Amino acid sequence: MSLRLSTVILPVRRWHEGGKERWQRAEDLGFHTAYTYDHLSWRTFRDGPWFGALPTLTAAAAATERIRLGTLVTSPNFRHPVTLAKELITLDDVSNGRVTLGIGAGGNGFDATTLRRADEEPWTPRERADHFGEFLPLLDRLLTEDSVTYEGERYAAYEARNIPGCVQRPRLPFAVAATGPRGLRLAARHGQAWVTTGDPKISATGTPEQSLEAIRGQLDKLGKACADVGRDVDELDKVLLTGFTPDRPLDSFDAFVDFAGKHAALGIDEIVLHWPLPGTDFGADEKVFERIATEALAQL
Repeated sequence: MSLRLSTVILPVRRWHEGGKERWQRAEDLGFHTAYTYDHLSWRTFRDGPWFGALPTLTAAAAATERIRLGTLVTSPNFRHPVTLAKELITLDDVSNGRVTLGIGAGGNGFDATTLRRADEEPWTPRERADHFGEFLPLLDRLLTEDSVTYEGERYAAYEARNIPGCVQRPRLPFAVAATGPRGLRLAARHGQAWVTTGDPKISATGTPEQSLEAIRGQLDKLGKACADVGRDVDELDKVLLTGFTPDRPLDSFDAFVDFAGKHAALGIDEIVLHWPLPGTDFGADEKVFERIATEALAQL
């Protein structure tokens, strides 16, 4: 499979003040998929504009024709499988089958605390993994069965109807973000793709070479998780969301080509670049970014 190039458009612009044009430009530049973050707010963007992921993607679906659309990533931190399934089926219909659900266990931060009472503690990493382990299989059923009744430890559904189901059959694809053993097993069982941002322990103080080795190790673990459930790891796309490794692939065209070539050699199928946002951690030269979008894959 040849390498694909995608982008993340953070939901920080009003739709009629440049937001719509950004998604249309992503399609014009030839990106495979345009994703957005599914958070209530996020890090340094908390005190500025931040719009909802699924309404934004619905608007983007109506404003585009070919590009795939998706979340990176949705999580149980503030979602429920029953209501999420209904919204995803609707989005898949509006887009005529162009949606990928990036999904993970979630992390610390505003998503983990906004819906909690003052006397409630956020979920621990183990509790997040517990929720995700129940959330994802239930969501799988909700998107593939007309009616679902389920009662688990953390979620329930009673005769939840999801007719007519997804345009994509048997359902829209899951891109599962995971690096731990439980998450990798979920990716192996339910994913059509696997997502990594690299090793966060290496991001701040490590080297690009150390980051490559860490991703190689993650790919090995994914292969073992697939073997354990009797699945061929080659059935899963391997997606790298950039911006969280020691590399700086948007510094120049040549820097990206070098970065992409090394990660493609590891087995990465799709590289996702943040659309440049001046004055943020994702600041970059937009001319370099657009040249990468239109010319870089030909160099590989």
